[in-house]
This record gives sequence, C-alpha cells and structure tokens, in this order.
Amino acid sequence: MRTTSNPVFRQLPRQEGGGYANFGSGVTGAGQMSQQYGQYPQYPQYQQPYQQAPTTRAMTIDDVVTKTAITLGVLALSAIVSYGLTNANTALAPLFVIGGGLIGFVLVLVATFARKMDNPVVVLSYAVFEGLFVGALSFMFTNIEFGGVGGSAMIAQAVLGTFGVFAGMLVVYKTGAIRVTPRFTRMIFGAMIGILVLILGNVIASFFIDGGLGLRDGGPLAIVFSLVVIAVAAFSFLLDFDAADQLIRAQAPEKAAWGVALGLTVTLVWLYVEILRLLSYFNND
Repeated sequence: MRTTSNPVFRQLPRQEGGGYANFGSGVTGAGQMSQQYGQYPQYPQYQQPYQQAPTTRAMTIDDVVTKTAITLGVLALSAIVSYGLTNANTALAPLFVIGGGLIGFVLVLVATFARKMDNPVVVLSYAVFEGLFVGALSFMFTNIEFGGVGGSAMIAQAVLGTFGVFAGMLVVYKTGAIRVTPRFTRMIFGAMIGILVLILGNVIASFFIDGGLGLRDGGPLAIVFSLVVIAVAAFSFLLDFDAADQLIRAQAPEKAAWGVALGLTVTLVWLYVEILRLLSYFNND
C-alpha cells in the first residue's frame, strides 16, 4: 500500500506488512477485521475481507482525503450559490431548504440501502442538494425576515466551530484517547436514535403546545439539548474515522473512499447546522 502525501496523515503509524495502522486503537490485519465489520452497517458491501481483482487498487488515506475534499468542495460551492440566490429572492429559501433537504435525505437512503455508498454520482449529487439546503438554511438563520438574528458573521463562526470540532476529534482518535469499541458504537447509535425521537416528539408537540417540548425555542433546555446533540455529532466522527481505518486495513477498493467521504460529509453538515442553531440562541439574547 502506498504512503500518504498528505502532511496531516503522514505521521500515521504503519502496521506490519506496509499497510496503514489506525490512528491509535483497534485491531490489525484484514483477517481480524472481518470480525469487526458488523459495527459498520453503512458499509454492507464490505462486510467480508475484500478480494481484490488484479486491476483494483486498494484504498488509502490519500483517497479518503481527496474524495472528502471533492465532496465538501461541491457542497460548499452549492451552498454559496444557494445563499446568493436566496439573498436575491427570499422566496427561494423555503424551497431550497425543504427540497434540498428531502432530496439529500433520499440520496443518503439510496446510498445506504441500495449499497451505493461508493458511487461518486450519488455522493456528489448529495453534496449538490445538501449544499442548497445548507446555504438556504444559513440565510434563514441570519435573515430577520425568517426570524433570524441578522449578521452573516455567525455563519463564519459556525464553519470555524465545525472544523475545529472535526480537527479535535481527529486528534482524539489518532492519540487513542477514546477507543472505538462495539459498546461505544452501540452507545452512539443509541444516542442518535434518542435524539431523533426527541426531535420528532418536539415537532408533534408543537402542533398542540406553543414551543413544543421546549427543545428548539432558544431557552435553557434548548441550549442544553443543542450541546448534547453537538457532543453526539462530534463523537460520531470517531465512528467515521474508525470505519475508514478498518476499510483500509481490509484492503477495500479505492472507490470505497467515496462512502467514507459521504459519511464524513453527513456528520459535518449535521454538526454545522446544530452549531449554527446554538449560536442563534445566544445571538437572540
């Protein structure tokens, strides 16, 4: 397996045989990896050690970095266009938020259940529509007409906060401060399900009670809830990093890096939106 040319990952320890070792914890070798794949339902096509065809190159960290950068670049460009269009015509904001969000969600489902995680068309299409969603939602959070607080500087703060958390969790994973075990994975997935249930419950309650359960009204409970969601999203990065690491160990094909890029992008968008929401609470005060 070739070494990485990316300076961020150049100092990764190497396992025997020349492959990349993980960032600080976990098992070594594709044989042991086959016992671990049940932790990663988002990559069902690679749940057994991959038998490479002679012309197929194994995935490396460089592939993950490159594919993730491409996906985030497409998303950022789409978000900038979306923000500009909604700024020129505010009527487009709800359309982009609802339409972009729904189509992006459907594409994630297609990628997951139709085993298209490694399909670049699906991944980049998700980036385009999710970019429309992110750009329009960012505009709504900062536009008084939609109940926003005013001031696009909040967007820059949310972006910096998002990548700051990402970098911090990468250090945590690399140093092995938190080990990604089956129990840890179950806890994070359980927390995600709990958050989803609470959000749905809050939406349903809002039809009958002003402010619903108080999880999104900007009050103390809403702030605590956002902090919890941000923490869970941050810990989710550890699962993404570990999944990438395990795929590399198992000699997954190069195209599997698109699936890792999709997973990282979904988590980054989730974290960004929640940080933006939290900042809006404080700016409203």
